[in-house]
Amino acid sequence: MYFLKRLLTWWNSQTINTQFFTWRKGVKVGEDAQGNIYYQTVGGKRRWVIYNGEMEATRVNPDWHGWLHFTWDQPPTEKPLVKKPWEKPHLENLTGTPEAYVPAGSIMRARPVARSDYEAWRPE
Repeated sequence: MYFLKRLLTWWNSQTINTQFFTWRKGVKVGEDAQGNIYYQTVGGKRRWVIYNGEMEATRVNPDWHGWLHFTWDQPPTEKPLVKKPWEKPHLENLTGTPEAYVPAGSIMRARPVARSDYEAWRPE
């Protein structure tokens, strides 16, 4: 079953084809703090990431994102970006998780209150 998953789906892990292509043509460029590994072909025409765990694009931090999309030529392992003192560390998208940002005044922050003035209708 695991083999079929790897052969036919891309969202669980890298596929067999991606693993084979990486083995044949991939040159490891670096790894980020989350364990994602970044590769490129020998000429540098193609760049890709093999995720460590869930395949979620927001897990790629801005340094590596810029390199993957050819915004700059050198990877963060060779030429790290200068961090401003006001910058926060990169976080993946937490929407839909218990750690998601909820602003003050949001109905998501309020806990349901037991109401004594309302009784739900029940069919008899």
